[in-house]
Formats: sequence, C-alpha cells, structure tokens
Amino acid sequence: MADSLTPPDPRSPRRPGDGWVECRCGHRHWGRHGAAGLLLWRPLSGATGTRGPRDPHDYAVVLQHRALWSHHGGTWGLPGGAIDPGETDVEGALREAHEEAALPPSGMAVRASHRLVHPDWSYTTVVAEAVEEVEPRVSDPESIGMAWVDGAAVRDRPLLPAFADALPALRELLGRRLVLVVDGANTVGSRPDGWWRDRAAATARLRDELVAVATTGLPAERVGLPGHTWYPHVVLVTEGRGRGPGSIPAADGVGRVDVVDAPGEGDDEIAAQAGRHVREGADVVVVTADRELRGRVAASGARVAGPSLVLG
Repeated sequence: MADSLTPPDPRSPRRPGDGWVECRCGHRHWGRHGAAGLLLWRPLSGATGTRGPRDPHDYAVVLQHRALWSHHGGTWGLPGGAIDPGETDVEGALREAHEEAALPPSGMAVRASHRLVHPDWSYTTVVAEAVEEVEPRVSDPESIGMAWVDGAAVRDRPLLPAFADALPALRELLGRRLVLVVDGANTVGSRPDGWWRDRAAATARLRDELVAVATTGLPAERVGLPGHTWYPHVVLVTEGRGRGPGSIPAADGVGRVDVVDAPGEGDDEIAAQAGRHVREGADVVVVTADRELRGRVAASGARVAGPSLVLG
C-alpha cells in the first residue's frame, strides 16, 4: 500500500508526483503530493447479501502481487502510487490502477474512500465496484501478479503490512453503495433564486450541481457512513413544470445522476425510489425538507437530510 511504494529507479522519477517525503512521523513516504490506491470489489456469484454488505464471503477484490525488488517485495497489496500535481485522489488511483493492472475506469463505479493522514503526507484508498466484467493483468514492472481474490481468503496471503493494518477499516466500505434520492421540487424551492420564473431551468441547474456533488463526493460523517468520502449515485425526482432535464451518465466512475420524471405525485415516486434502492441493499439518503415525506421514507429504512446536504 502506501508508504512503501518504490519506483524501479528512485533517482529517476517517472511522473511529476514521484519523490520521497521526509515526514515528521519519522518515516519517509513515496509521493510528493500524497499517494492513492484502488480497492476494486465485485459481488461473488451466488452471494445472497443476507449476511450483510461487509461480509467477506460476499465479494472478491483485486490484489497486486508486489515486485520482489520493492520494499516488502513479494507481499500482496493494492495497485497505486504517487498523485500528480493537480490530480485528485480518485483520478490518481484510477490512473495508477490502469497503468499497473490494466483496469479501465469505464468498467467501475467509485463508491467511497478511506484516508490515512500523516503530518506531511496522506494515502487515500479509493473503493470502487466493478460494474463490467474486468480482468486485471500485470501491465508495468511494479507487479509480478494481479488477481481477483475472494474476500474471505485475503488474509491467507502475505499482505503488505500497511494494507493489513488498514483492512478492518476498509472492509467497512466494501459491498456498499450510497444512493441519494433528491426531492427536486422541494430542493429547488428551498432557495429564493428566482426558480418560479422557469422551473425547468431551475431543475436543470440543480441537476448540474448534483453532478458536482456526485463527482467530488460527500464527507462520510455528513451521510452517517464510515470512511472519508462517499461518491453517491444520485436519483433526482422531478414533477410538474420541473420535468425535462435529462440524466447524466458517470464519467470515469463518478458523477452519475439519474433524472426520474414522476408520472403523478412526486412524493409517491420519491418513496418508491427510496424503497427500491433500500431493498437492493443500498445505503439510501433522501434529500427533502418535507416533514410528511421524511416520515414515509424513514419507515422504509432510508435516512433523510435537508437540501443543505447538496446545495452550495
């Protein structure tokens, strides 16, 4: 994992972010601007989900067998490396996973992240779900193997010590998805920005803001989940004159916003969407200030939040 990532020739960095940081913790770490790695998971065939989303019997993860010349060579960890200047931790993790394991960003959905913070350096583990059939393979000299490993068998392999230490916290993020169901009419109406003059345009503006929320993520504590940041799948429910804006697909694993035009009452569609995603095993947060609707969706197992969660 993180503080022991070593390039083939430390004297000749290959990318702008390459280089050592002498940290006040007393150790040196690879990555002048921090480092990031990708923990990619997929459900195991036949998994019922009845054990709970964090049960290791229900998923497999991609692990990297580290090159023998590297620090802790021969152990298993995650594809990852130094973050480049101006690059987000998600962008860095996806790039490194593509370079080292030939994993395409288009084949995954970023779900969450976990961050290890030192005085002068940080390492972010980006957790993503494979949404297409992807097969990792060695694609640069930093690895001698890449493999899907059943979650229950991860501990059977000699693990990179930093990855082994982080594994209990990371398992809290595996197998989980955050879905935001947004009450479009209520959220648009929560701020006096002239929305009443053109409700369709106001709804389109909200949709675009929600793309930014889905792309940059939400702090874990604001949605009641473990980890550092969560990247939601957003469902925007519209009604009446607010109907019309189209959905936005994910770009490189983040930013997905589905727009659902309610055929009748918006509250009925919001409750139906929340209930469906709860039954499918997602962590669901409904964004609305409507007191009656908040009670309906809470009864289905969804959490509720006010419009301030996604505005501003």
